[in-house]
Amino acid sequence: MNPKLRELAGYPVPIRLGAFILALAVVWLPFAAILYGAARRLNGDSPEVENALTIAVMGLLLIEFLIGVRYWARGVHGISHPLKHYGLGGSRQNAQELFGGLGLGMSLTLSLFALQGLFGWVAWQSASLPLPQLLAEGFLSALGIGFAEELVFRGWLLDELRYDYRPGQVLWGNALIFAVLHFLKPLAEILQSLPTFGSLVVLGLTLVWAKRATRDRLGLSIGLHAGLVWGYYIINVGQLIQYTDRVPSWVTGIDGNPLAGVMGFGFLIAIALAMQKWASLSLH
Repeated sequence: MNPKLRELAGYPVPIRLGAFILALAVVWLPFAAILYGAARRLNGDSPEVENALTIAVMGLLLIEFLIGVRYWARGVHGISHPLKHYGLGGSRQNAQELFGGLGLGMSLTLSLFALQGLFGWVAWQSASLPLPQLLAEGFLSALGIGFAEELVFRGWLLDELRYDYRPGQVLWGNALIFAVLHFLKPLAEILQSLPTFGSLVVLGLTLVWAKRATRDRLGLSIGLHAGLVWGYYIINVGQLIQYTDRVPSWVTGIDGNPLAGVMGFGFLIAIALAMQKWASLSLH
């Protein structure tokens, strides 16, 4: 174990987080710059190139994180099996919870839009893509997002916060950081998406409670997160609905984003309360 690295364990969590993120950035930025340069030479203004570039850059960052977090956990905290420690143990129960969360999250998202359809607030349309393609692409995209964000936020970050703070502070700190980091974008986009902030905080709380409810396994958090994304992907990319404008957009979701509407926020509150109850029961 590197003694210099081990000394970081004695520093406050903001310094530890900053050191790890800085190390990631130093390695990642040169490769990201090369990829951006290559994209510009290949007509980088086209949506296809932009999408491919985003996937490549974020995929590279995830691979770097997976490698870096192993050295970090072992060197700073003396953790022998970091990914298992963060909740990614390869147990059957973890896998069952992942697929259970996936089904639950997708069902809840589709139920939200189905309810709005019953109220006459949205009209259903034929899918713009073949259904098998829509399901497969949505599944892969959602699972990637769920895995990456949960490993970072409910895995590594949650663990770092635990070293310095009490459980209640860890819960709210994790949820607030999760929400704030989703606003690392240009000012105009921040102002446009500001109504989603409360929903993101509630989602962050829900996913922490999901991990606590399953005794620190990450499967349910990944599955639930991915399921919510998957359901919305199917609705949004498949263009399955059209808003009828019978109610204001703040009810159904500003700019078509359910996280920016009263209905979506209410659904998240209901999920959060259920997860909080489950988490409290698991402690007894």
